[in-house]
Amino acid sequence: MYNTRLDQLTGVIQENVRAALAEDMGYGDITAQLIPAEKMADARVISREKAVICGTAWAHEVFRQIDPRVMIEWHVTDGEQVEPGEELLRATGPARALLSAERTALNFLQLLSGVATRCDYFHTLIADTPVKLLDTRKTLPGLRMAEKYAVTRGRCHNHRFGLYDAFLIKENHIAACGGIAQAVATARKLYPGKPIEVEVETLAELQLALTTDTEMIMLDNLRLEDIRRAVEITAGRAKLEASGGVTEATLRAIAETGVDYISLGTITKDVTAVDLSMRLTS
Repeated sequence: MYNTRLDQLTGVIQENVRAALAEDMGYGDITAQLIPAEKMADARVISREKAVICGTAWAHEVFRQIDPRVMIEWHVTDGEQVEPGEELLRATGPARALLSAERTALNFLQLLSGVATRCDYFHTLIADTPVKLLDTRKTLPGLRMAEKYAVTRGRCHNHRFGLYDAFLIKENHIAACGGIAQAVATARKLYPGKPIEVEVETLAELQLALTTDTEMIMLDNLRLEDIRRAVEITAGRAKLEASGGVTEATLRAIAETGVDYISLGTITKDVTAVDLSMRLTS
């Protein structure tokens, strides 16, 4: 489907960081004012667990917005796997700035590394198959592009970014439009260049969708045997995405049916942040 690129996200990163710092800093870090303004310090950030790192640009931008005098030396890049105790970065600058930036910088790194780590794990389970794992719109409000970038660092792929860049015609859309054929025809007329995907819940609905001008069909909560049959019926006439109720236990079997994609909300919504730590070293 899509792959979010970091060079497309400069404005997004700056805005994410501005919002996060406004939330955390308010009218100023009163505890940091205990430290003399002229005091300089070094700091190091380590991972306390094995993880796939992501979010370095967001963390870097936090330090930059707090105080441009802070110098960062990164020892990892996004998508790189680290071991417990491994150093991610060293920072040098005003002690006040380092401490004010600490939590927001680590929040971005912990969350996005958590997404990348979980995605990488799921990818590993079916890495020997041609199936691509897709994310969904089940992301944290305000951080969708950040999380979708993290998905790609974990070797998975992006579905549509929002309600604007592709049609996903679901059960309620179909009912309101009067049928699958009507919905697809209207979509093609409204926005001829936009991708169209139709959600089906039965093999009969699949047969109807295949008579329309849709590029992709989502098999929603179909039984395993019905997914296999759907692949046979479709015979390459449209791309097939399996979705709904996919778990670690069922992922492999679904991948082996021959579908093109599997989408999982869990890779962004059920994420545990990676445990990171920052310590001043001088």
